[in-house]
Amino acid sequence: MSEDNKVAAELRTQFGKGFARRLRAAGQVPAVLYGHGTDPVHMALPGHQIALILRRANALLELSVDGTDHLALVKDVQRDPVRQIIEHIDLLVVKKGEKVQVDIPVILVGEAAVGTIANQDANTVSLEVEATHIPQHVEVDLTGLSEGAHVTAADLKLPKGASLAVDPETLIVAISGESSAAEDEIAAADAAVAAEQSEESAESAE
Repeated sequence: MSEDNKVAAELRTQFGKGFARRLRAAGQVPAVLYGHGTDPVHMALPGHQIALILRRANALLELSVDGTDHLALVKDVQRDPVRQIIEHIDLLVVKKGEKVQVDIPVILVGEAAVGTIANQDANTVSLEVEATHIPQHVEVDLTGLSEGAHVTAADLKLPKGASLAVDPETLIVAISGESSAAEDEIAAADAAVAAEQSEESAESAE
């Protein structure tokens, strides 16, 4: 566990939108910790530190709350849709050695064959991994892949101890020719124009 992920939290005894606003104005973020049959623990987290930690997906925190330590996985982050300010965080209690299901980012590396385009169908893949060994990402090497090639979840090279939590046939990446991709874009544009003209005709008929 990185020292950066050790967070000192404060217990919350007041609730409501007004109190939450005052917390955020003071540089703190409201959060709730739950799981393993325990009662929810409401707390306030240091805003700046949490914002830095949340740059990584599936962040694992070592919380210190009122003298008690907890290992917690960030499960949900609620943000203001306009200003993107963190409004609330849901945390899940986990144990060392316990397996959890998480969505891991899929990163494309390498270059497919000349004249082709890699179409990424899934940006994340669901895996079951140990809570204390969550990978940052899973890589798909495109090197040498030719037109018509497909990479499914079953083709992914998973970290040690990880297993798929999705259908192995889930499409991750498909390689197409540049001409095919251009034709698809033209067809989509034509369909959009045709739909717009159809709507105009219907309006005229009315």
